[in-house]
Amino acid sequence: MINKGIKGMEWEVFLDPYIQAVGELKIKLRGIRKQFRKQNRHSPVEFVTGRVKSVESIKEKMSLRGIKPENVAQDLQDIAGLRIMVQFVDDVDEVLALLRQRQDMKIIQERDYINHMKSSGYRSYHVIIEYPVDTINGRKTVLAEIQIRTLAMNFWATIEHSLNYKYQGEFPQEIKQRLETTAKIALELDEEMRKIREDIREAQLLFDAENRKLSDGVGNSDDTDEYYR
Repeated sequence: MINKGIKGMEWEVFLDPYIQAVGELKIKLRGIRKQFRKQNRHSPVEFVTGRVKSVESIKEKMSLRGIKPENVAQDLQDIAGLRIMVQFVDDVDEVLALLRQRQDMKIIQERDYINHMKSSGYRSYHVIIEYPVDTINGRKTVLAEIQIRTLAMNFWATIEHSLNYKYQGEFPQEIKQRLETTAKIALELDEEMRKIREDIREAQLLFDAENRKLSDGVGNSDDTDEYYR
């Protein structure tokens, strides 16, 4: 399939295991949050999102990096991508500890852009994993990228990504300076939240416990407030 070249690639068949991987991983990673909440403990996972790169995006990256069709699965590590959002910087280490002890995936690479922030101001922790997918044709192991970041990091990165798409990396000087300034503000926000973390956690646990009482007999609130607090 891969050796046919870009034009002849059966993209739908190629991407199916990645789609399955993202679906399974979202359920498993969201399950971590539910387990913590059921035990009335602070969950390091705030919410989880995921996506599979579009064919056009894959082709563009292949062209940019000079990746041959037969090497796509190995050289493009983020065809399957997941993002774990956390509230506090310290939660990143807790999430990493949980990922490292799992038996259903294998971490093969880590990139720490939190302690080693990019020059642009980008902060996040990237983990590349090998994840086995069971298909009707047998087991296939795919690569997936998991990004772990705080809400402040994600807000900045989302804005920067949108601007980068518009300017193709060639930011006007004023925009560049404002991005640098807001990156520092996002960092300061994370640091301030870290200082009052225990008070926030205690308040949220009380709030969640009360919410569960109110929702008894109505339904599973965990399914309806996955992205909201």
